[in-house]
Amino acid sequence: MSSMWGQNIKISVFGESHGVGIGVVIDGLPAGEKLNDEELIREISRRAPGYDPTSTPRRESDIPEICSGILGGVTTGAPLCAVIENANTRPVDYDKLSRLPRPGHADYTGALRYEGYNDVRGGGHFSGRLTAPLAFAGAVCKQILERRGVTIGGHIFSISNIFDNPFDPVNVSAAQLNALSKNTFALLNEEIEPRMRRAIEDAQVDGDSVGGIVEIAAVGVPAGIGSPMFGGAENVISSIVFGVPAVKGIEFGAGFNVARMRGSESNDSFTMDKGRVLTETNNCGGILGGITNGMPLVFRAAIKPTPSIAQKQRTVDLKAGRDAMLTINGRHDPCIVPRALPAIEAVTAIAIADMMKEVGML
Repeated sequence: MSSMWGQNIKISVFGESHGVGIGVVIDGLPAGEKLNDEELIREISRRAPGYDPTSTPRRESDIPEICSGILGGVTTGAPLCAVIENANTRPVDYDKLSRLPRPGHADYTGALRYEGYNDVRGGGHFSGRLTAPLAFAGAVCKQILERRGVTIGGHIFSISNIFDNPFDPVNVSAAQLNALSKNTFALLNEEIEPRMRRAIEDAQVDGDSVGGIVEIAAVGVPAGIGSPMFGGAENVISSIVFGVPAVKGIEFGAGFNVARMRGSESNDSFTMDKGRVLTETNNCGGILGGITNGMPLVFRAAIKPTPSIAQKQRTVDLKAGRDAMLTINGRHDPCIVPRALPAIEAVTAIAIADMMKEVGML
């Protein structure tokens, strides 16, 4: 499996949803970086299951055991390895899935790719459970980036067809992003939270699920990182964001709306401000030609509805070679958007750290 990522900050993710444990090895971190354990745990707990009505009742503490790479709370420069125990598993819920693949899951494609040897319990290595080690790696990178003036955060932009206010792409601030990170249901307009929660509850009552969109911003990102053509900032960020299960789309800045604009509307006019080159608007999302321009980096990612739903679904019986019906057991999120948000913030931190190291800024 291609579970390694990165050119300068490299990560290798291992484990399965219902195996003994999951974890990550991070290679390329600078030595001498002091890490705050409490902040690491706080970041990881933002995506942990079982702590909000919108998530699965499966509860995992997600406390990482650090095996290498840190001594006395400081990075040593050696590969940093962290393991997270899987303590609350019920593999019996998945006994039939090797022959009855779940619609919307990787059971069928995984069986094709790995000749039936893939672990289907809870999705195995394809599971959203694997975002826990990503959250840990991102939490490490976030602390290192903060010391270099980079802050990353985000909010729930939509649940189903209910939308939050968007970021002001020119004026988003580090204080705003830090405040959002303290909220497990992060919104700019908190008045719409009850409507979003009702949409999730209504889907759950129907044995169904809903998806949504998250919006991410990074401020303090230095101008001049990213390497065109294929190592551009959009390319690097997108490549790791799509490693988060359930992500089905990504757009930077004005995104697909630029297709409806004229060039005079889309172009971000330059201006000087106290010796700095800024733009008056930020339709490009802080990236031009794959290279950051010093404005806030802003993008949105679409998260599909949780495919494990309680309703009966049509599938096939791979052993009998005929159509079949499937009822999925187990514990599943009626909406994974709130828990996907910190995971996507985390991988954004890894991507920015990777690009900054490439140019000697990390």
